[in-house]
Amino acid sequence: MKKQNTFIIIVLLKVATIVRVLLSLRYKISVKGSEILKKSSPLFILPNHQALIDPFIIMSQTFRYTKAIPVVSSTFYDIPLLKSIFLGLGAVRVSNLEAGSRNTNVLNEITRSVLKGFGRGKSVVLYPSGQLAVQGYEKIFNKKSAHKIVSKIPDDVKVIGVRITGLWGSMWSKARTGQTPNLFVQILKGFFYILANLIFFLPRRTITIEIEDLTLKAKTNAQMGIKPFNLFLEDYYNFHGEENPNFLRHFFIPLNKKANSSE
Repeated sequence: MKKQNTFIIIVLLKVATIVRVLLSLRYKISVKGSEILKKSSPLFILPNHQALIDPFIIMSQTFRYTKAIPVVSSTFYDIPLLKSIFLGLGAVRVSNLEAGSRNTNVLNEITRSVLKGFGRGKSVVLYPSGQLAVQGYEKIFNKKSAHKIVSKIPDDVKVIGVRITGLWGSMWSKARTGQTPNLFVQILKGFFYILANLIFFLPRRTITIEIEDLTLKAKTNAQMGIKPFNLFLEDYYNFHGEENPNFLRHFFIPLNKKANSSE
């Protein structure tokens, strides 16, 4: 884990503000439990993963309270435009096993880097599922990284659950095609929709972020093994039940059925 660059952090604070403003044009975001992020101890933040856009939403919101280090797949970390940002932030780069990487040491790589970050007093964001949801609820299956880290976590580190809802059915999710959307294509589409709706008239999607201190329950379930721990996380993420896809229209003026049901 590389040291955070102070200049990059200052820049990212400004960028996070700009991102929140841009996101507010499309999303009506409600955050519950943000006071938990103000704890002085390091945090191990575990969100669910509904859509490609949720890291931007979560990081832009949580960055106001904690300069958490994200664990980032090599697929995104190695993009030249983003790599310098991730380096400055001190992000943890991990191999993309979903894309077929044969790096069998990735679990030890993640654990070692995250625990080193905790030793330096840093907070860390990790997605336990390691991939986008393929249905209206979270499944972690037999993923091991979150369990292994919580099993070894220092006493002063808090385990924080982050449950985001409202994105299933968006153009950033797998709801429509079952495939992972192209990040940059969707970003370009997003800017087009903003301009096409005269900036301020884009229909807004309601997003809820719920933050909870899971430290005691997470540590207890981690002692019981991988399966009980992952089921515990799934129960937390799926507390509200399976989410139906919401294909919210992109234009404030109805154009045609296809255009208005594309997200």
